[in-house]
Amino acid sequence: MPRPRRPAPHPHVEAAKTWARDVLSGRIIMGKMIKVAAAAFLDDLKCARRRGSRFIFDPTKAERACAFMELLPHTKGKWVANQEPFKLEAWQCFLVVQLFGFLERSTKLRRYRTVLLFVARKNGKSDLAARIGLYMFVADGEFGAEVYSGATSEKQAWEVFRPARLMALNCPDLAEHFGIEINAKNLSTLERASRFEPVIGKPGDGAAPSCAIVDEYHEHKTDDLFGTMETGMGSREQPLMLVITTAGNDVSGPCYGMVSDARKVLAGVTTDDRLLALLFEPDEDDGWDSDEALLKANPNIGVSAGEQYLKDQRDKAVTSPRLQGRYRTKHVNQFVGARNAYFSLFDWIQCGDVTKTVEDFHHLPAIIGVDLASTVDIAAVVLLVLLGDDRYAAFGFFYIPERQLKLPGNDHYREWHTNGRLIVTDGDVIDLTRIQDDIEELCKWFEVWSVGYDPLQATQMAVTLSERGIPMVEVRPSTLTLSQPMKLLDGWMISKKIIHNGCPVMTWMISNVVAKEDAKDNVYPRKERPENKIDGVVALLTAMARLLALSAEREEEKGSYLDHSDLLILS
Repeated sequence: MPRPRRPAPHPHVEAAKTWARDVLSGRIIMGKMIKVAAAAFLDDLKCARRRGSRFIFDPTKAERACAFMELLPHTKGKWVANQEPFKLEAWQCFLVVQLFGFLERSTKLRRYRTVLLFVARKNGKSDLAARIGLYMFVADGEFGAEVYSGATSEKQAWEVFRPARLMALNCPDLAEHFGIEINAKNLSTLERASRFEPVIGKPGDGAAPSCAIVDEYHEHKTDDLFGTMETGMGSREQPLMLVITTAGNDVSGPCYGMVSDARKVLAGVTTDDRLLALLFEPDEDDGWDSDEALLKANPNIGVSAGEQYLKDQRDKAVTSPRLQGRYRTKHVNQFVGARNAYFSLFDWIQCGDVTKTVEDFHHLPAIIGVDLASTVDIAAVVLLVLLGDDRYAAFGFFYIPERQLKLPGNDHYREWHTNGRLIVTDGDVIDLTRIQDDIEELCKWFEVWSVGYDPLQATQMAVTLSERGIPMVEVRPSTLTLSQPMKLLDGWMISKKIIHNGCPVMTWMISNVVAKEDAKDNVYPRKERPENKIDGVVALLTAMARLLALSAEREEEKGSYLDHSDLLILS
């Protein structure tokens, strides 16, 4: 008679390993960033067994954390009605096991200091964060633990704290064992002087978080809350910054930057041994309306994320462009720019090549577009290079006065300036002489056929540059002038006929463009809010308007610079 099989000594660790293997084998469909994370986890487990490795793995500590979280009850839905015990899903085990199992060999303290969970809505991220927060509050061994659930609004800050409070309230054994006082707006323990509470905006200067949970980071315009929490952790030996978020529509904000940086770490471009990032998102070649995109962005599909509900939302988005942006951000976990964005941010990013520089294309034919809509904020000059074979390269140059750089809320400007993507001129207004000199310099290195400008903004500059022999041409920013270039640019992006160098300023501006078609299907670039700048896109469209005009002028005698397939896009 066969002996009964003994249960695995560390079932949650085994569940995490199995999930990682299934992801890599394709039995579970996940995107490449999760595949990279799965492979790294299995490799790290092997490395942890080697003598002298920097990090070790303690399955008992990983198992303890998972077991604690499964003791906490459900707080909503059919599970509460049926009194079902909570069970971590395998992908959740994958996160928790790594977070609490990997330790630094020399100190036996936790390896990971920052966790980024980037996942679509309805996948239980707030519930999981609440369980992690409670563990850090009473079971992490930290005397005087301070756990904060931080967000930009009171409602959002309670999205994590509310379930944590309900778990404590509905689990009297837990409250009694750890001496938890359940108050209206916080949890506390007298014996260990610990607390768990929601925070709106920044915590007080005296706060020393042992765990900070930043919820829906995509709604944060600046990194003030994150930065304040992080700097307050200096006195803690093994603090945890837990960021949980879905994609949004602001690619100038700190969330987009954090997700982008995490991709670089996972891809091996940069190194951060203290970051644990799980990016549940589709791959570049996945259609936003595909089953694969849904599966990759929703690891809890069929559990907390209803499969039929998601497919119903997709069907609505397919037939309604108005709903497409919301569906893609909330359920496919893609940054899409403005809520009613005209251009696909995804398509634009796919046209980028960060290895390309302006110098790579010296002496080629080019057209320049200029937008000086504001001399007290951003101005833009865009170089459109004709590569031949119906391909083009676009490079943006962006200018801002020093005064704007110092204003509150302009963290993205300061970051771009630090990274050399934004040119700052002295004073309260942009130094137009600097722009004139830069245009003249470009004309020395390229065969510039035309420089398009708005006569209402740049007449004096045009006169000065014309006197220097530069071919300045008026381009009035009307629907008649810019509608065709907008449609053409959209076609170029889809067919990858345009390349760019991944400039984050231009990417942000592309994401900000909205447009409403008129009765004749004409479009014009607009923005939803004044702070959503689109100057770089207007400059690019201005250059393209000149390209179309030159093509029309010379088509009969010299042939069009655009082939017929490109022109068909305009019809």
